[in-house]
Amino acid sequence: MLEPQMIQTLAQGTLESIYMILAITVISYVIGLPLGVFLVASDKNGIHPMPGANWFIGGIVNILRSVPFLILMITIQPLTRMIVGTTIGPKAAIFALVVSAAPFVARMVEQSLLEIDHGVVEAAQSMGASNLQIITKVLLPESKPSLLNGVLVSATTILGYSAMAGVVGGGGLGDIAIRYGYNRYDTGTMLVTVVLLVIMVQLIQSIGARIAKRSDKRIND
Repeated sequence: MLEPQMIQTLAQGTLESIYMILAITVISYVIGLPLGVFLVASDKNGIHPMPGANWFIGGIVNILRSVPFLILMITIQPLTRMIVGTTIGPKAAIFALVVSAAPFVARMVEQSLLEIDHGVVEAAQSMGASNLQIITKVLLPESKPSLLNGVLVSATTILGYSAMAGVVGGGGLGDIAIRYGYNRYDTGTMLVTVVLLVIMVQLIQSIGARIAKRSDKRIND
């Protein structure tokens, strides 16, 4: 049986994990959504081809995506210290998580936009729509269900990243699993944190799937 103090610690860790997931997902999409739109629009077959810029931005995104999170978190420690003033704790973990998650989000957004029939874009262009109008009135609305599914996948991935951030005392359930479960060989606490993480993933999947289904006009019509 878990002690009352540990139950309180787990409850606090769960709230911290939820906060981190929401905050990091929002920040990552603030950065990743425009990047994804840019990658699609600036492609050689996009509405505003910019091969050089597309290659450069795409290369940075690919590099950041290719580095495993723990290695990336350690590699960018000098930058983390410069930006947030420390390399340990929740602030440092959130910064590293955003750096890792934003490129992932950018590619998710890019893939969602590429699923749109190019004929729809051509029809908008033939009616004199500007590039901004095509993005805001065609690309984003038409890809809304896919984008929402992308948010679902991204949030689940970020949850996994946040658990790994416990290595640097990043807070949340991952931090509890490392400090109490691993370092103190407390198997019970470790199992409870795993169960809580699984429950959170299932809730994210369930809620996100319902929202995505309701937003899909192909199903609702």
